[in-house]
Amino acid sequence: MDNLQKLKTDMYDFAVERDWLQFQTPKNLVMALAGETGELLECFQWLTAEQSENLSSEQRLAVADEIADVQLYLVRLADSLDMDIYTECIRKMQANAVKYPAQLVKGSSKKYTQYKLD
Repeated sequence: MDNLQKLKTDMYDFAVERDWLQFQTPKNLVMALAGETGELLECFQWLTAEQSENLSSEQRLAVADEIADVQLYLVRLADSLDMDIYTECIRKMQANAVKYPAQLVKGSSKKYTQYKLD
């Protein structure tokens, strides 16, 4: 069992042990995820780009906690919708490779709609 599958199983068991599946609908999980991403954003609010790349130990721990919260909600959301995160990530990366061909977009941050594909 890979780490992501184990995390999915562990999160499911965690919810079952607490009788939380009744609350963990896709709608509620997405709302909780939005809240956690807000908390992650808050860790970087008002920092300069340089400060965001040089976090203190305390800041790094706070960011790590919020990244974990975001990931845990994503795992539960995917599980509640019977989706495999790894498979969906590979599918999306393949779609992005078509949208953003390396030879056309290398070194640019433009959105794919700003490129002319021949």
